[in-house]
Amino acid sequence: MTQIKIQPNPFILPETAPFSSEQRAWLGGFFSALLDAPQDVNQSEENPANSPALADNSDAPWHDPSLNLSKRMQLAEKKPVALKLMAAMAQQDCGQCGYTCADYANALFLCKETRLNLCAPGGKDTFRQIRDLIKNHETGQENNPSSLGVFPKNPPELVTEVINALGANPKDLVLGKHLYEILLEEVALGLAPDSLFLLIGCVTGGTLRKKALALAEGLDPDGDASCLDVLSTIKKFGPLQVNPEAFIEALEALQPRLYSISSSIRANPGLVSLTVDTVRYEIDNQIRLGVASTYLGDRITPGEVIKVYTQPAHSFGLPTDPNIPIIMVGPGTGLAPFRAFLQEREATKAAGKNWLFFGHQRSAYDFFYKDEIEKLISTGIITELSLAWSRDGDEKNYVQDILRKEKVKVWNWLSEGAHFYVCGDAKRMAPDVERTLLEIIKEEEFLDDQKASNYLSDMKSSGRYQTDVY
Repeated sequence: MTQIKIQPNPFILPETAPFSSEQRAWLGGFFSALLDAPQDVNQSEENPANSPALADNSDAPWHDPSLNLSKRMQLAEKKPVALKLMAAMAQQDCGQCGYTCADYANALFLCKETRLNLCAPGGKDTFRQIRDLIKNHETGQENNPSSLGVFPKNPPELVTEVINALGANPKDLVLGKHLYEILLEEVALGLAPDSLFLLIGCVTGGTLRKKALALAEGLDPDGDASCLDVLSTIKKFGPLQVNPEAFIEALEALQPRLYSISSSIRANPGLVSLTVDTVRYEIDNQIRLGVASTYLGDRITPGEVIKVYTQPAHSFGLPTDPNIPIIMVGPGTGLAPFRAFLQEREATKAAGKNWLFFGHQRSAYDFFYKDEIEKLISTGIITELSLAWSRDGDEKNYVQDILRKEKVKVWNWLSEGAHFYVCGDAKRMAPDVERTLLEIIKEEEFLDDQKASNYLSDMKSSGRYQTDVY
């Protein structure tokens, strides 16, 4: 990231000048802006691509003093920081701050002005909005949670089984490291890659060779391709006489796993929470384990240092205006970012309504954060809670079914400008929820298919419909 910081060029009137302190401050700001104006509005001719996006009136639909702050911030939600700062101003170009609205925003963004309370017509509301925008810009958050990247390790027992199936020694050296260490931390032992099948095709013959090469081409000669992990592949084609280094080179790198952070850093400084559902299943008498989920759930101990990194969750965050209502649909571990949203709204005393749609299989076992959610209901942080349990009754009940039952109320919230969020399964849940929402828009607003689709598209482009799916 290129950081641009222009040193201020202050114009200070002497205290002996025949003006009050407020008038001196105003005139000082005015002449400072006048002297430095070309730097505010002109991009660098040498490197225009890396210049910051600054505010002006040419593309500012919020530059209308009749619009309230909430509406202005909504119009500027997808805009760069300088334009968001401009939207927070009173839009009167009254000059009381010594700038125009756009110039004051640019001066703040470029660190030429440090006083956040100069917009007199905007009052405290504008000051608070500017303060939050500056704070979020400085921390790189801008109301967005982050996805935490976790570097997992493979299950030790699986590593041992792979080494035994190969007939290798765990202390065999590969590129200066023990084979056991590399299999534990550096290579993936999940679904077998095509390169492993190619290697097996080189060290076997006859029918086995043909099958291995067919699998490398994406074919499925025995109908088991979708189940062949590294261990079961070795067993299927073994015993194999493979050089340990060649074997390692045929495997894919063990990649980090991304998890939505389920806590607010503002509410819990220094703490990051994840919501993890451990994955375990059995195929042909072999227990398969989710690498990262069981690493986090079973194999690390309190106080142990693990490798992680943070990644901003672009285009998935709370509205800039804390008064805007939000609808959150997050079954299962899809609840994670919404727990962070709710903690953030509680910590900032946001006035906007919050509606949570949550579901899982059984209420007795799968109601994540039940006590915490019930407390948020009792304190009014959660305005509405809708639950769906797919295994509690004779009929399966999913979040999209509850959405459909609540269609009138959902539409009322959307009509009030609510933002709509979906987090979780990308294959079935998220498309089903989107189809249901499209039906609600069509039925409640009496629109045809095309107009309903246009309405949803507008929600997406304006940031009112956001998804975090996997």
